[in-house]
Amino acid sequence: MGIKGCRKIVFACIQQNPLFGYLILHFIIKTAAFKSDPGRQSFLVISLHAVRKTSDGKLKKEIIHQTGFWIALFVFGIFRNYGELEQPDFREIFYYDVCHWIFQIFGANWIYFVLIRQFFEAKKYFLFTVYFVGGIYLLGVLNRLFIVYVAEPLFADYPRDSVPEILTDIKYLLFYYILPIISGTFVFISMRFMLRYRDEKQHALQLQKEKSELELKALKAQLNPHFLFNTLNNIYSLSITGSGAVSQSISRLSDILDYLLYQGQKERVSIAEELKIVKDYIALEMLRYDERLNIEMLEKTEFSGLIPPLLYLSFVENAFKHGAEKTSGHVTIRISVKTDEKHAVFTVDNPIFDQHQRTSPGIGLENIRKQLDLYYPNRYSLEIKHTDNRFSIKLMTPLT
Repeated sequence: MGIKGCRKIVFACIQQNPLFGYLILHFIIKTAAFKSDPGRQSFLVISLHAVRKTSDGKLKKEIIHQTGFWIALFVFGIFRNYGELEQPDFREIFYYDVCHWIFQIFGANWIYFVLIRQFFEAKKYFLFTVYFVGGIYLLGVLNRLFIVYVAEPLFADYPRDSVPEILTDIKYLLFYYILPIISGTFVFISMRFMLRYRDEKQHALQLQKEKSELELKALKAQLNPHFLFNTLNNIYSLSITGSGAVSQSISRLSDILDYLLYQGQKERVSIAEELKIVKDYIALEMLRYDERLNIEMLEKTEFSGLIPPLLYLSFVENAFKHGAEKTSGHVTIRISVKTDEKHAVFTVDNPIFDQHQRTSPGIGLENIRKQLDLYYPNRYSLEIKHTDNRFSIKLMTPLT
């Protein structure tokens, strides 16, 4: 395999699993052919740099997961083999299990991170099958060779099988070497898929949360200028008439702006805080309309709760815009806030003098509805009623 092919496989392994990529690089470094080739040495330097760059945190997490899994599997295998034998030799069982364990670790990582991730999931089924059959046979042979020529001389004096015998004894390789590797791989892959499913689910939830937060910010960015535009129009009207209430209106507006800048950026505010700014806004409007404006406000907030900022204020502002602003006669606007142990109910009722409001709720109410969908998906009730000369809104939201 050339440098280009090695680079492709190693970088794929690094991306999927920094630990396995590091092990492959370590093996390549020990290969004499790579030591004697300056071009390949350069490739190794770049690859090792990539491992260091991508392994911060991810490599540590991978080591913790794999260490815990393989130790648990090893201990389980020790106890299982020890219990199956009538006269078990713990030392011999330990050595054999360590030898199988080493090749299970390498085989499981190779099958999952190379064959499954790079070939099976890419729908290269033929190559996957060829590499799997050839690779699992090679691992079985290497495992057998390692035990016969390296491990067994350390603790036993058994006759050694020749290399041709090891290569051709397929049945023995299958039941005593290949199947243990496949069984360990199966358990490992099952664990990886569960972890992968959990991570993907958490990632999807995080993306949904970020999407919702961006949408909320976009809606607030539309709502706040919409509200300010109407309020500044009110103050402009007062200034044209030479009203002495301009300075007092600006003071009220300052309080409202303070609320928009600081409380309006929060995810939730208390109902009491929202009602306070609603009253400031009503006081600002009273300066403009004087005696021809009648506000009937009912508060029964025995239970405290949280709501999105500017929620109630936006409804009240909408009532003034399409009610009092559209007539020179007397206007009555009714506002009610009630809470119980589970819900908060907010109602606004205003007269209709604007034909447009009879057929369209306007940008303000549309934005509020979108905001409610994000804050309370399937958990709120918004009723909008039109009569001959009245327009009413009833909103019920959960307190928590």
